[in-house]
This record gives sequence, structure tokens and C-alpha cells, in this order.
Amino acid sequence: MRILYIQASFVPPPLDLRADRFCLLSEMIEGDVLQPAWFRTPDEIEAVYGPGSWPVYTVGRFRYHWFLAFHGQRPKSRLTKFWFYLRKGLRIYRERHFECIVAYSHMTTALIAVLLKLVSGAKLIVEIVTSPEQVYLTERPRPGLGDKLKHLYSDVSLHLSLLMADRAHYLFPDQLSSYRWLQRVPHSVFHDFVPISLIDRCSGSGTELFILLVGSPWYLKGVDLLIHAFRRLAPDFPNVKLTLLGHFPDKAALNALTKGSTQIEIMAAKPNPETLRYISKAAVMALPSRCEGLGRVLIEGMAAGLPLVGSDIGGIPFLIRDGENGFVVPCGDVDSLEVRLRQLMSDPELRRKMGANGYLRAHSELSENVYVQQFTSMIEAAVQGYP
Repeated sequence: MRILYIQASFVPPPLDLRADRFCLLSEMIEGDVLQPAWFRTPDEIEAVYGPGSWPVYTVGRFRYHWFLAFHGQRPKSRLTKFWFYLRKGLRIYRERHFECIVAYSHMTTALIAVLLKLVSGAKLIVEIVTSPEQVYLTERPRPGLGDKLKHLYSDVSLHLSLLMADRAHYLFPDQLSSYRWLQRVPHSVFHDFVPISLIDRCSGSGTELFILLVGSPWYLKGVDLLIHAFRRLAPDFPNVKLTLLGHFPDKAALNALTKGSTQIEIMAAKPNPETLRYISKAAVMALPSRCEGLGRVLIEGMAAGLPLVGSDIGGIPFLIRDGENGFVVPCGDVDSLEVRLRQLMSDPELRRKMGANGYLRAHSELSENVYVQQFTSMIEAAVQGYP
């Protein structure tokens, strides 16, 4: 089977082929990936991926087709990106037909995929990567008119793309329960790709204990809630730190929330391999999000053997089985968040037990092999018209 995958993220593919899902998917399927990336010139791409990697970079039986995100020092317009997807997708189809189009996200990429479906006649799968009913409304304390208009655009895109789709990819079973008109859309339910086998297990022998949050933007991820909860417990745990790792352009606002606490460390986002090393050294992973799809960092935390604490939002309760591999707390409830963090930091054996439970589940139910099997089955179901 041959697919066209429309990628939305500007993060380029990993250099380690063991972490490249399309390299692993090559065992079962083949195709092309429309890949925007933050590079400015072809020379930058070839400096990273080697001579001949521009304009097409081949991995296994998949080909990445690059879209450079910048023109000189200025980012290219969304219209230019839109035109790249459409033009390149049609050119690839004329060269060699694909049977299925997969769009990452229900937003603009899905609308482009709908147009390509109408022209090519290929089947269409839309991947739902967030909780659409909350998108754009949870990125700041008081959403403005612009946020509400973006949310409206999200809802319109969701309905248009899914009503035209042959199948959807849900990250958790009830992901679209709020949208009654979309309940009959055939869908597959499985986790996002995470290279489980590359994540070192936490040894638990580190001299420095720290609670870790990885993600941004900070308000959406509930960083302010975590800071408030940690500041309450910090005096009783002087040897414990809180580490916040992510892209926080409004870092001054976060610094103000810490009240100068020397036990709170705010760090800039790092490449995934380095982030994984931080995860493997942590004592607890926390994600008290206000909006979430599934939370890949939680899967990474489970794979490292960490206990988790997260809010009852989106797919977080699908990953955190309350009392088994961590704790689920009500969204926005600082008191409950503090209680659960205190409980974990006071009990090394509880941390070890919950971390072990998560580790076993990650390596049995959320592995690369399971992802490849589920993704391939999803393509087969769309192409063959299975319910």
C-alpha cells in the first residue's frame, strides 16, 4: 500500500532511523511525506542529512519532500505553505498514484487533504491530535475574540474534513464525544508514535530528586498550577526541585510565579534525545494540562519508569491509570495536585511501584511495533472500507 502523509509540524525528522516512524513503517507500507521544516536553505538540509538529501530525503520506502519554513530571515506565509502541499501532492500523484492520504491534524492540513482526495480519488484519514472542544480556548487565562475565532475555524475544519474522511485516527476512545454529528465516522484508536526502545529506564539512584514537566505553551500545560502546588510543598522537601523544560517566550511571567524559589528551574526546550535524558533522571513526571491530546511526554515518562501526575483532561486519563502508574487530578485543582505530589515525594517505594507498572505497560502496549501494526491496520481499513 502506498500513502501520502501531510505533516504539519516544522520539526524535521530524526537522524536516528530507529526513531523515524516512517523508516519503521517501511516494513509494511510505502509512500511520500510532505515535510515542512525550520531550515532556510537547501545547504542547511544537506549539512544535516547529507549530500543529495535535497529536495528529497529517502528513508526506507518513504520519501520526505521538504518545504523550507523561511525565506531569508522571514518566515514564509501560510498561503505559500498551503500551495506547496497542494502542488507537491498533485505532482506526486501524477508520478505514482497513492491509495490513501493521511493528514496530521484536523486543521489546514486536513482541508488540503480533502482537496487532494477530490482530485485523486484516494482514501482519506484525518489524525485528531488534540482535544478540539478546548483548542485555542485554554492557551491564556481569558481567551479573546481572536482565540474564539480560531476555535470556530477549528470546529469548521473538523466537521468539513471528517465528514469527507474515510476514517479518523483517535488517540483515545472518547476524543470526539462532544461532537454528535461526527459519531458515525469510522475510526481507529491507538497511541502516538514514541521510540520506546531508545528511552533509558530511570535507575532511581540519582542524588538529586526533581519533578519534571516537559511542554509548552506554559498556561495550556498548567505550568502555573504546578508552580503553585510545588511552592506549597517545597519547604517540607528542601532536597527536591521542580524542573520546567520547554519553549517559554514569556519567561518573565513564569519567573514572577516562582517568587524567586531556588528550587524551581526553568529551562529552554532541548532536542528530543537530550530531553529523554532529563526524563530518565527525574523522580516524577507531571502534566496538569488544561488541554491535551494524549501527551507523548507521558508515554516517554512511562517508558523511563516514572510515576505520573496529570489532569483529567483529554487522553491523560487514558494513559494514567489512577493509583496504578500515577495519579489523575481534577483540572485546575492545585490542592489535589499538591496532595498527590506530596504523596509521591514522601514514598520512594510508591514511586518505584507506580513507575514499574507504567514501564511494563509502555513496553507492551505502546511500543514501536504496536504502533506500526496499528497504523498499518488503519490504512488497510480505510482502503478496504472496513468499519
